[in-house]
Amino acid sequence: MSDNAEEFIPTRRSLLSRLKNWDDQESWRVFFDTYWKLIYGVALKAGLTATEAEDVVQETVLTAAKTMGKFKYDPKVCSFKTWLMHLTRKRIADQFHKRMPAQSAKRRPSDDKSKTSTLERIPDPSGLELESVWNEEWSRNLLEAALDRTKRQANPKHDQLFYLHVVKNRPAREVAQTLNTTVAQVYLAKHRISRLLKKQVKRLETQLL
Repeated sequence: MSDNAEEFIPTRRSLLSRLKNWDDQESWRVFFDTYWKLIYGVALKAGLTATEAEDVVQETVLTAAKTMGKFKYDPKVCSFKTWLMHLTRKRIADQFHKRMPAQSAKRRPSDDKSKTSTLERIPDPSGLELESVWNEEWSRNLLEAALDRTKRQANPKHDQLFYLHVVKNRPAREVAQTLNTTVAQVYLAKHRISRLLKKQVKRLETQLL
């Protein structure tokens, strides 16, 4: 991908500006494609089911759409990353609250005071280490996006060598034999792809944080 093509990818500021227009479907598609895996992964780690996590994604995006007009981009006050985390946290809490009537109906009186009721055992997102989970998933999401961009930019043979040796953690000699090349070529591919990957990670950190 050329540098000119890279400039087509929206920066956080330009994307957020366009998202204030609800009718800008392309910008909202980019927003969804960029962040849905992040939101979904955090919801799962918070203790929700796959179906509940999908609802969190939908409701978070909808809430973002409704409140984007009020959001002012100022990293010194509140970064977009933190703002989106707060929206996600609230939607996760909503899903746990929806469980309460059903969980409450299942409860039975008990004289055993040592047991905690099912309702009381429902996780409280406000008490979770959600920020650390969010940062972990954010980094994972960013790395996946960087790998995808690098793959589109790199030599296909080098990318295949890198994938087998670095991502799949297979020995360089084994990879060389599998793809009928030399160990030196495997290490060369690792060096070149790693350099491209670091460049993409830095660029995404600037665009998405």
